[in-house]
Amino acid sequence: MASSGQSGGVPPRGKRADAQRNQQTLLDAAAAVFVTSGVDAPIREIAARAGVGMGTIYRHFPTRADLVVAVYCHQVEACAEAGPALLAEADSPLTALRQWADLFVDFLVTKHGLANAMQSDNSGFEALHTYFLDRLVPVCGELLDAAAGAGEIRPGTQPYELMRGIGNLCIGHDNDPRYDPRRLVELLLRGLARS
Repeated sequence: MASSGQSGGVPPRGKRADAQRNQQTLLDAAAAVFVTSGVDAPIREIAARAGVGMGTIYRHFPTRADLVVAVYCHQVEACAEAGPALLAEADSPLTALRQWADLFVDFLVTKHGLANAMQSDNSGFEALHTYFLDRLVPVCGELLDAAAGAGEIRPGTQPYELMRGIGNLCIGHDNDPRYDPRRLVELLLRGLARS
């Protein structure tokens, strides 16, 4: 599944740059609402946050599942593109890994509920999961390799294992407002660091 914000930043053929920006704004607004209110949040809440009418959302995304999948793909691409950018900008690879882990947590919190939104399309859900792994495991691996190469973490951590561990720490977020997965993810990352 490809996102409209895939690498290179080139809008799909036929879409004007301003229409592409508007869609990106809408997807960012929907992601933010999904984090605070879940994927079942009222469309009017997303429209208000994006500064558009509800008709605009339905024109781009006729069903809630269409919107949820588009947000999912948009966030996968943002997370994938952030890895190399953070490595280039951060003062150390471990700092870049921590910042990326924060973005990954945001993504995972938004992702919860995706399966419910796609109840009748198991093959579509599996395709999205494959897309997620294909895009993000190499990015996580690059961050881990850079941090290990700089002597900031012990080598040997597999990217899939780290991502799975972070994902498991995010599970309790939905049911307990006192639970902050970021604190435990930070503990996990501290455990990787060389003393």
